Amino acid sequence: MAERVVVLMTAGSREEAERIADALVAEMLAACVNVLPGVISVYRWEGELQRDEEWLLVAKSTRQVLDDLVRCVKALHSYDLPEIIALPIGGGSEAYLRWIDGEVHSAWHALD
Repeated sequence: MAERVVVLMTAGSREEAERIADALVAEMLAACVNVLPGVISVYRWEGELQRDEEWLLVAKSTRQVLDDLVRCVKALHSYDLPEIIALPIGGGSEAYLRWIDGEVHSAWHALD
């Protein structure tokens, strides 16, 4: 059984967030990606306090394809250091978890 993860990412615009979400699902790196508007991020960058409105992406995936998912996001992202954080899924609807397994294909990426 695959180890399932939720991957959190942010993007600077709706267009960028949707482009990343589309690519992750099309490439079978995520079963589903939610794109949430209106996130206010407060952080320090290069010694300066920053406050930006961003888009939050929440991807449901597996640990087996995480490295490929990270590479895909980095290739499409405009940030020098995009947020990409994976959290383990400890449980949930068994039917939904099986659906994730069926939509994310690590073997498919091994063929590239």
